[in-house]
Amino acid sequence: MKADIHPDYQETAIACACGTVYHTRSTKRDLKIGICAACHPFFTGEQKFVDTAGRIEKFSRRYAGAQSRKKSA
Repeated sequence: MKADIHPDYQETAIACACGTVYHTRSTKRDLKIGICAACHPFFTGEQKFVDTAGRIEKFSRRYAGAQSRKKSA
């Protein structure tokens, strides 16, 4: 490898908001992330639907007629 062209890698702790800490090497020190593989719904299998504005019900009401028209056609 050529000298003085590669970044300086350091031991780094990547901390998630859920409390999980990953130790690796990076060019930055002590990274903080909001979501990781330990708490992401895709990896944990726990899906939470947060519907504060009633968007799912609004969508269902809007397209409920489309389902009945599709079945009759």
